Amino acid sequence: MGAPKGYGQFCPVARAAEILAERWTPLLIRELLCGSVRFNELHRGVPRMSTSLLARRLKELEHAGIIERRLSEGGGVEYHLTESGRELFPIVEGMGNWAQRWVRDDLLADENLDPDLLMWDVRRRVISARVSPDRRFVVRFSFRGMPSHRRRYWLLFDRGEVDLCVKDPGYDVDLYVDADLRSLVRVWLGHETIDRAAANQQLELHGDSADVRGFRDWFGLSLFAAAGREPPGIGTNQALTRPRSPPGPAAGSRRDSP
Repeated sequence: MGAPKGYGQFCPVARAAEILAERWTPLLIRELLCGSVRFNELHRGVPRMSTSLLARRLKELEHAGIIERRLSEGGGVEYHLTESGRELFPIVEGMGNWAQRWVRDDLLADENLDPDLLMWDVRRRVISARVSPDRRFVVRFSFRGMPSHRRRYWLLFDRGEVDLCVKDPGYDVDLYVDADLRSLVRVWLGHETIDRAAANQQLELHGDSADVRGFRDWFGLSLFAAAGREPPGIGTNQALTRPRSPPGPAAGSRRDSP
């Protein structure tokens, strides 16, 4: 007879861990909290997770009452957090802030540097309202030393919406961003400023002078960047722990990207 699943304890921490501490589950909840609602969107946020395991985890979260399935207007399936799921936001935020303070160096280990994930995160955190809606604006990101299929990405701003493309969308590029991947991740996490990375030539911006200056306005940082700006290993800080609302998708972002 096999061992029973679970810890066999009445402790609330034990029961919560049985639901939430399964492999990939916290990251999947992070994606839902950040506004991803369709299967392909969720998978782009956890690209190393198999689609079969993703489907199974979604069923488990639905069974636990953390998410619910809904039909979209187009007839597709969407996954939305219930009230129970939304209450997990401070827990996920706390995990991220803790890692920023206490295991910061591990975040930048070679095996954790993923340009696909970085650009997916960048796409949904851009402040699209700060890009003129009267023009199509194309930004090409190039990562030095990466394999050809993971070297270039395009952000396409058009009428207040933003798409992430992994193939050239065929439009003229307005701003070129050439960067060392580790350095841009450091900027994204709040460990380094854009100006310092540029001064060290780890980040180069090429384009019209107004577009180069505008990069600082629309390039949003990680949800956990406030903790990344603090010295590592510090204790609890009110600025890092005060309750906040889930971030949701970036204003004007489309749900499906090419």
